Amino acid sequence: MPGTVSKWLPDNLWERVHPLLPKPHQRRSRYPGRKPLNDRAVLTGIIFVLRTGIPWREMPAELGCGSGMTCLRRLKRWHRNGVFQKLYEVLLAELHGADKLDWSRALVDSATTKAPSGGEKTGPNPTDRRKLGSKVHVLVDAKGTPLAIQVSGANTHDVTQVIPLVDGVPKVRGKKR
Repeated sequence: MPGTVSKWLPDNLWERVHPLLPKPHQRRSRYPGRKPLNDRAVLTGIIFVLRTGIPWREMPAELGCGSGMTCLRRLKRWHRNGVFQKLYEVLLAELHGADKLDWSRALVDSATTKAPSGGEKTGPNPTDRRKLGSKVHVLVDAKGTPLAIQVSGANTHDVTQVIPLVDGVPKVRGKKR
């Protein structure tokens, strides 16, 4: 697994993510159950699935990252705890500190995707015979770095999401302007 970890999860990324992860639950002393997988192995599995696009259930056991469903459950828990939002803010602060964000202009764009299972942020897609879909709206800086992301129903017009996107840009730390 050492070669797998370094390929999918480099040390410098792990050093940024590790402090943001919640502390593992304390195990019961009586009937403690199975020992949980370490966070680095699980994050490696998450990155593997997201980069390759394979279904969670088909993640190969040879990776040593546990089952795909274990990785998916941990991904959902970390998302609920705000781990990825904090990581995003850390990375934006690093880019700002290195003078790699261009605040001179911004661009808003969107993409529509199918959502056959429905959900809270879906709507009838006007270009796909009104089947359920979602629209992802993104605000980027002049260099293409994402600053804010919103998800809405497929029938939401882009103009209605500009102000929420601008309001959704997190406070970027780093150097003072």
